[in-house]
Amino acid sequence: MSVDRTLPLIVAAPLFGAALLVGAGRRLPRSAAEVLGCLFAAGTAALALYASAGTPSSTARPLEWLGGWRPHGGAGVGIVLVGDRIGLGLATLVSLLVVAALAYAWRYFDEPPRRHAGSFPALVLLFQAGMCGFALAGDLFNAFVFFELMGVVAYALTGYRVEEARAVQGALVFGVVNSLGAYTTLLGIGLLYARTGELGLAQIGSALDAHPGGPDALVVAAFVLVAAGLLVKAAAVPFHFWLADAHAVAPTPVCMLMSGVMVELGVYGIARVYWTVFAGPGGIPAPDAHRALLALGVLTAVLGAVMCGLQRHLKRLLAYSTVGHTGLFLIGLAVLTPEGLGGVALYVLAHAGVKAALFACVGILLDRFGSVDEPELHGKGRQLPWVGVLFGTGGLALAGLPPFGTALGKAVTEEAVGGWATALFVVVSAVTGGAVLRAGARVFLGLGPVPGSGAAAPPPADADAETTGKAEEPETRGGRLSRAPVSMLAVPTALLAGALAVGLVPGLRTGIGRAADAFTDHAGYLAAVLHGRATEPAATPPPHWTTAGVLWGLVATALAVGGALLAVRRPLGAEPARWTTPLRRLHSGHMGDYVAWFLAGVTLLGVLVV
Repeated sequence: MSVDRTLPLIVAAPLFGAALLVGAGRRLPRSAAEVLGCLFAAGTAALALYASAGTPSSTARPLEWLGGWRPHGGAGVGIVLVGDRIGLGLATLVSLLVVAALAYAWRYFDEPPRRHAGSFPALVLLFQAGMCGFALAGDLFNAFVFFELMGVVAYALTGYRVEEARAVQGALVFGVVNSLGAYTTLLGIGLLYARTGELGLAQIGSALDAHPGGPDALVVAAFVLVAAGLLVKAAAVPFHFWLADAHAVAPTPVCMLMSGVMVELGVYGIARVYWTVFAGPGGIPAPDAHRALLALGVLTAVLGAVMCGLQRHLKRLLAYSTVGHTGLFLIGLAVLTPEGLGGVALYVLAHAGVKAALFACVGILLDRFGSVDEPELHGKGRQLPWVGVLFGTGGLALAGLPPFGTALGKAVTEEAVGGWATALFVVVSAVTGGAVLRAGARVFLGLGPVPGSGAAAPPPADADAETTGKAEEPETRGGRLSRAPVSMLAVPTALLAGALAVGLVPGLRTGIGRAADAFTDHAGYLAAVLHGRATEPAATPPPHWTTAGVLWGLVATALAVGGALLAVRRPLGAEPARWTTPLRRLHSGHMGDYVAWFLAGVTLLGVLVV
């Protein structure tokens, strides 16, 4: 089977699996439903791997016009799937992480309602289909459709334990904020359609290129609106407020997918839309796009790192670390060069494995001790030594310890940005990695003052506004675990091994570098999709280890370890520093506040682009 014909199957296979589980799940035992879910997810991963490996070169762009509706005279109404190496790589990453999440969730939850044994794996397969479709979509409207399919399923998965009020609240906040993002994206698509009469990414880009001289107000407004919706999914500041609330209540396997790949797909969407639609002479000038992405990236990285360090709820801690690293991804994209994109691609690939592994470890703590509160778990993790090793390893990888892929991606991106960015990358990595190591030192090593010994102050006054993670209901069937199942330990082990491999496999680095060259070739994308002409972009040096990159990675790791050791000496539950109070109150959990910040974010983005 040709790679072109494989592209629709990557989207259709999980959709068919979900339909089968919904239709036959009423008659299937739970074990059979879970086996089917894993088989369809693994089959989709195999198809994505086959398409990636079968693509003739890193610069090739296999494409399939569904139903044979090819464009005529440069105009078309058909749906096209484009399988360049970056898009296929993301579809592969999504599928492999879905397999990991379903394996981790094997007989995981409390017994599902009668005759609904296939509901959870069916939702996860729909989630997979939406993410894969978005990664491969070649027209803007269907990219929006796939993105919203992914979003709607994510709302349902976040509130999967619908009997709990907090789960419903988190899902509602998630749904409302992301729906606002969807409305702005749809409005932006409508403006582009009004201007060009096209919905295909290549067709819109070609139509804008036909009118060089810079964008007018309509094109700028379209870019701002489309980008704002994508930045909501990417959890960029000030669109990020939903993320921690959703992660705090979502089942652990869902958190693995949301922080591992869904947020990163928002970053991918920004890159895809800019380089295919707005990078030409009639689009957004590079200095304007650079300014907007850089400013939002710096704001996101700094605020995410600070909020990560303030958390005691372990799921919220990991969620804010995702925000911080999203900021670093945006800074890398802001360079608007293949080198920056290649570094971000490596960073995303390794970060997905590390973050999913850390959430898997937190899920084991939740199901073993009924809590994800750092003070309450003090020293209890000694009963789970291997989980402690995995959690500590994940913290070191998050900080940028060579030779993990996170260190390589960070180093390449730092070099692409240059100057002051190195210091920012080191500090953000050290703070987020240090927060994980601090929590690990307290939970698994029992370091620091013992809660209740008299050294600790009462819980912060705003503890109700920011969930502490105490007295959580275990997610596993039969209540708390007496021991962690092999599957729950094997998954984070494999994920961390994958993140290490990203930094060690030379062929992977070379392939990503060539794929980044092709991805950023605006004219080459248009020629391939509209006219079937393959072009060779200018080659740039592939991502590689440098002495400076290794040294800065070691510095960030040393700072993370030192910061963690200093932090554990602080009494557990002590009143936070006064300067943090405005930041904590900013994340109020009130939906109206978050809607107001969404509108402020759209305004800020418009000001930065103009």
